[in-house]
Amino acid sequence: METGSLSEIKKELKTLSPQQLQEICIRLAKYKKENKELLSYLLFETQNEQAFIESVKEEMDEQFTRLNRTSLYLAKKTLRKVLRTTNKYIRFSGSKQTEIELRLYFCEKMREMGYRLKNIRVLFNMYQRQVHLIHNANSKLHEDLQYDYEEAVKKLSL
Repeated sequence: METGSLSEIKKELKTLSPQQLQEICIRLAKYKKENKELLSYLLFETQNEQAFIESVKEEMDEQFTRLNRTSLYLAKKTLRKVLRTTNKYIRFSGSKQTEIELRLYFCEKMREMGYRLKNIRVLFNMYQRQVHLIHNANSKLHEDLQYDYEEAVKKLSL
């Protein structure tokens, strides 16, 4: 089976009735959890982005409380899982401002973990990568917003 391009799919969707579109969306949501989550975000969360950010931060807090502090290996695995979840929500939103806020929060929580990030190479690299992504996203924002986030980014320096 050959997959159609995005423009072809878009043209075909325009020809469908609202009932047919609804059936397609429901069918998509049935097969993959991520599709269902994205559809839920688009239907319920896009109106209030700040509430969405707060709910993601609460989920991150919950995941950080489950962090195994006795084993560095398990702590790294948990951090990767938190990061995967955070990246998924960032993709759902598509907003650079949301991306910056969630990545900043992740970095703050990493610093609060109690590990010396400079001494653990994997954690240090993970942290530095997030700081780099924050800088990239910040450079694409309006100048006023850039200034607001610069102060928070300066606090992240190790």
